[in-house]
Amino acid sequence: MNLTLNNGVQMPLLGFGTYLLKDGLVCEQRVLNALTIGYRLIDTAAAYYNEQSVGKAIKKSNVKREEIFVTTKFLPAVPGYEKAKRACEASLKNMGLDYIDLYLIHLPQGDINSSWDAMIDLYKEGKLRAIGVSNFNLNEIQDLAKHHSVIPAVNQVETHPFSQKKEMQEALKSQGIQLESWAPFAQGKNNLFNNELLKAFSKKYNKSVAQVVLRWLIQREVVVIPKSANLKRIHENFAVFDFALSAEDMAMIQLLDKGQGLIYNV
Repeated sequence: MNLTLNNGVQMPLLGFGTYLLKDGLVCEQRVLNALTIGYRLIDTAAAYYNEQSVGKAIKKSNVKREEIFVTTKFLPAVPGYEKAKRACEASLKNMGLDYIDLYLIHLPQGDINSSWDAMIDLYKEGKLRAIGVSNFNLNEIQDLAKHHSVIPAVNQVETHPFSQKKEMQEALKSQGIQLESWAPFAQGKNNLFNNELLKAFSKKYNKSVAQVVLRWLIQREVVVIPKSANLKRIHENFAVFDFALSAEDMAMIQLLDKGQGLIYNV
């Protein structure tokens, strides 16, 4: 299931996250597993130090490159126009790719405007199919949009039942910017997997709590990138397209919003 970004590029609603999967055989095998299962969005970052393993898995898979949506990010610890371009070239080299489907500024720090200028040029050169940001608030996005002709296609932020980002999503949507969720399971905060409401829906739909949460986000048209090194859970997280939550149950989950979230996911 795909959605269309503001530049016409198609992006899967469900992907596989690689945060905390260290570079090496385990990461490579799990990305390969994910592609074999059917995932077509793979999310990584320079700060995850696993781009080489991601690239090896893509190369080993039997999936055509044009069918895989690859996201990576660079840290503004290396800010500025030239450094942003070099960071992108390093990611391309690490993964052995000719282009990146979505390139994100990982954090709203440093010389963001110069970095964004570099990303626009890389986009125009065809090395990036779409560009966006991660962990930006609305004011930071507005400031970026004010100074540039190209606005972000995506904002990847922490989004889950206890930090739902409803107002942010509405504001982003009005500008054609897609909301993407990292940490859809709240990294265990608020004891998500033992929440009584989510457990009740798990029983009602004969699905796990994780599957209920992912389905809730997908029905909100929020892109999700659950991450796991557990093969059983990787399979489970992908099996969310054979059921749908009712409007009433969607509304009940909205009541869980506590506005609680981490500051950054790096």
